[in-house]
Amino acid sequence: MTRYARISGTGSYLPPLRLTNADMVERLAAGGVETSDEWIVERTGIRARHFVADGVFASDMAAEACRKAMDAAGVDGNEIDLIIVATSTPDMVFPSTAAILQHKLGISGCPVFDVQAVCSGFIYGLTVADAMIRTGTAKKALVVGAEVFSRLLDFSDRTTCVLFGDGAGAVVLEASDVPGILATDIHADGKHAGILCVPGHVSGGKVLGDPLLKMDGQAVFKLAVGVLEDTARAVLTKAGRSEADIDWLIPHQANIRIMQSTARKLKLPMDKVVVTVDEQGNTSAASIPLALDHAVRAGQVKKGDTLLLEGVGGGFTWGAVLLDL
Repeated sequence: MTRYARISGTGSYLPPLRLTNADMVERLAAGGVETSDEWIVERTGIRARHFVADGVFASDMAAEACRKAMDAAGVDGNEIDLIIVATSTPDMVFPSTAAILQHKLGISGCPVFDVQAVCSGFIYGLTVADAMIRTGTAKKALVVGAEVFSRLLDFSDRTTCVLFGDGAGAVVLEASDVPGILATDIHADGKHAGILCVPGHVSGGKVLGDPLLKMDGQAVFKLAVGVLEDTARAVLTKAGRSEADIDWLIPHQANIRIMQSTARKLKLPMDKVVVTVDEQGNTSAASIPLALDHAVRAGQVKKGDTLLLEGVGGGFTWGAVLLDL
């Protein structure tokens, strides 16, 4: 019998603190930085984002999202035999955020690890979990994206600090004899590492380099629109499907203009694109599972729909997953 991996439950979590563009304008003005709601919306489509409170970490948000996903799937923690956390903002240098999450969920014994592919992290995590389930290494996995990007932002740089938010999204991925994940496609090109990075590290008890996010927005945009089309077409080809088979495009929620460009190239109307960037900003590895859970719970995305998930992020990394829900 052929073994497949299928999403059986979704969950997400956003911190209670919601900051509108007006809130960000006021915060930046206090530091002598000028911006406006119109400037932010025109360039990004973002109107609000959520920031965590002091003392809240990626694992805390991930735990909330996982509990909702397990509840939706009807799965108990003792049934989970794999946990993968995609994050660029781990709780600590080590152990992995996945290990901390495992303990918070009351699970023990199963393998756990983090995946670091920035905004493509959830796509990478799904790809790895799919492979492990197909080979029989796991039967029921939690794949999570969780980020606390608010702690990496330079609030003197209006071109980046207004873009990002915090949150977590999770799915339960289960072994099935019915196809779920149809095909995956992941890539990276490290020569572009400098266009989106946090160039700092810890050494001798001190932070060396610059621990705040740096981005060349134009370079990222130009690269993103090309690779997202390529990976979308690659995953469709692998699955023997076409653009006409896509019920919903659920892209990484970075910038509405990138999302619109991808939809146009795939000949998809925007009413087939799940959009949450307006209310959540860019939540990096959390953005795709957050958008997926939002769409499922809103009744947009339904069981049996064919979904194209795709993301692009620092590294430079990119990839896509085609699946039947």
